[in-house]
Amino acid sequence: MSDSDLFSLLSGAERERAFSEIYGRYNRRVYAYCRTILGDSVRADDVFQETFLSFLRSAERGTAVDNVLAYLLRIARNHCLNAKARERFVLDSEDVLDALSVQPSVETDELHNVVRIALDVLPEHHREAVVLQMYDEMSYEEIGVVMDVPVSTVRNWVVRGKRRLRNVLSSYLGTDAPASIHQREE
Repeated sequence: MSDSDLFSLLSGAERERAFSEIYGRYNRRVYAYCRTILGDSVRADDVFQETFLSFLRSAERGTAVDNVLAYLLRIARNHCLNAKARERFVLDSEDVLDALSVQPSVETDELHNVVRIALDVLPEHHREAVVLQMYDEMSYEEIGVVMDVPVSTVRNWVVRGKRRLRNVLSSYLGTDAPASIHQREE
């Protein structure tokens, strides 16, 4: 069943089944996004829960949604921004890749730490655009919807963010940056 079909069922008798399916499809990605943006698992847990509650409320109001993941991430983004506004902080080097990594080795841990630090150097909007593209595998159009900016702005932020990441990583590693940073720039 498509995401749009499931979303339309959220206001009806099959609400629990539809929500369970959508939650199962996207909970990890939404949580990873919240954790990356907030840099704190406790705050990310709170925002993650607020996101899905807001998502359900919007379904009850009859909101039309074509792209459920982009809509969820837009809600998460708004809640993250609100959380940051309530409590000013400096994003630290928390586990950016925790929810996305598998069986890390010592070398992988070290590389992840370097990437986390490099991400922290980026301006917030560049970091968010790069994370959405590289880790959530979203298109420029989808990122534009989530961040509420034109596609051309998203492209500029991703290209500039990746360029800065390459510079930071190449100076640290003494070689070229990982190939994944070069991918999907066009």
